[in-house]
Amino acid sequence: MTNGEFDVPVVLMIFNRPDHTRAVFERIAAIRPRRLFVIADGPRPDRPDDARRCADSRAILDRLDWNCDLNTNFAERNLGCRGRTPGGLDWVFGQVDCAIILEDDIIPDLSFFRFCAELLERYAEDGRIRTISGNNFLFGKRRSPWSYHFSNIHNLWGWATWRRSWLKVDWAMRQWPEVRDGGWLVDMVGKDLADFWVWRLEATYRGQLDAWDYQYYLSCWLDGSLAVAPDRNLVSNVGIGSDATHTIAPAPYLNCPAELMDFPLVHPPFMVCDRVSDQETYKRRLRPEQGSSLRRTVQHIQYLLSSKKDALSVKLGQGRLIERLDRVEATARTRDPTGTNRAPRDSELKHVTDAGSHQPC
Repeated sequence: MTNGEFDVPVVLMIFNRPDHTRAVFERIAAIRPRRLFVIADGPRPDRPDDARRCADSRAILDRLDWNCDLNTNFAERNLGCRGRTPGGLDWVFGQVDCAIILEDDIIPDLSFFRFCAELLERYAEDGRIRTISGNNFLFGKRRSPWSYHFSNIHNLWGWATWRRSWLKVDWAMRQWPEVRDGGWLVDMVGKDLADFWVWRLEATYRGQLDAWDYQYYLSCWLDGSLAVAPDRNLVSNVGIGSDATHTIAPAPYLNCPAELMDFPLVHPPFMVCDRVSDQETYKRRLRPEQGSSLRRTVQHIQYLLSSKKDALSVKLGQGRLIERLDRVEATARTRDPTGTNRAPRDSELKHVTDAGSHQPC
């Protein structure tokens, strides 16, 4: 990757943290992409220093010193995560077929870019894959000798995807009530992950969470697609702190060092979700977010006192089997063999109607 030779479009999403933005921009500048998209949210009206900090973050783009097609989409007012990210990425994927996406607090190893580029090309036409992730929370463990595994957890702290994947997202989550009430989330991701996600998905569905990624996850699970997860961590989330939008408290999965990927990549010989690695990722990345029993109790009380109390109390529906209608009717026919006491079914009437509609030969 020399001057101006990295052909995959890169997206940088920024807000009001110029120091973080500068660090990520320097990593992007090292690979000199031919095309760079920058999406920026606007200042919040109740934060007096936001306007200056947003302006300082955007000004870092003035350091661009290579041959690059720079495209910017800056919001004048604050739209929040839910309002800014979907619209911004709609704008990106209205122009390109695929992209590598970084937020302003995600510092990648330079090998992350090559990793994404090679796999974007390899799986470009394979609808079974929706996400190329740079995240690995296994802390040095691995199940196979391959460079990556297939996962049901679509981690998005440094990732890549295609237009074909992005356009599948239903931001209204219209199928969520049926998934929730029928217990289908357990079938999609397993009991532990379903317990973790159910109230978050419900709160997002109700518009109580300022989120965009949960809608993306659901769309991936609904079509049974998978994510690529590297065998080592390729990005570091340095965004912890009081100025973070969501990640404020310290956690073991934050600030994980970004590692160098080995090339050439060793590809898995088959495409199967690695549920062993997913369960370990749940234990190391997601379960700590739930916290200790005491923390969960305190959090539960906080949510009960907030607008999210209805979402927190939602229960997963229990998947169950019911008798087929035709079997029920067949049982009734054994009790009334002549059918004299049975009204004709709609399907039978339809056959009669259809037969009468045919023209004679």
